[in-house]
Amino acid sequence: MKRPPARATSSPPGRQSGAVLYVAMIMLILLAILGVVGMQVSTMQERMTSNFMATNLAFQNAEAQISGREAAIVSGIAYDYENCASAFDPAAWANNIASTVGSDIRTTNISICTAQCSAKAGADRELCNMYRTTAFSRDQASAADSTAAAAIDTIFIKP
Repeated sequence: MKRPPARATSSPPGRQSGAVLYVAMIMLILLAILGVVGMQVSTMQERMTSNFMATNLAFQNAEAQISGREAAIVSGIAYDYENCASAFDPAAWANNIASTVGSDIRTTNISICTAQCSAKAGADRELCNMYRTTAFSRDQASAADSTAAAAIDTIFIKP
């Protein structure tokens, strides 16, 4: 005995309400929002990376200046250094020159300033060996082109 073919359980085309269309549209809108958010996050990460690179470059430039000055002190090459006639505030100095210069460096022989050269009576104070060096540098050569700046203050003891 033959059975009659099974009937589909869906309703006739005239009675469908179109819920699938609404669900598909909502899913497409959600995917579009997800794509926009992903692009914003990617752009923000790129900006953070660029700022980090500029700051790191400015810091490396300042460190290179410090290293060059320390090498000049050790080798005895003439360099300009300040005495202790006036007090020196490195933060104020860096803030004052920040808008005008690409880089600058200052060195002070602090062992003469603080009379910490030697405990030996009658020691020659000109042979003191403690230097305070402050360097300011940017990621680019000019203040107008740069996006980051760094200031480093170090104490160097000449061997």
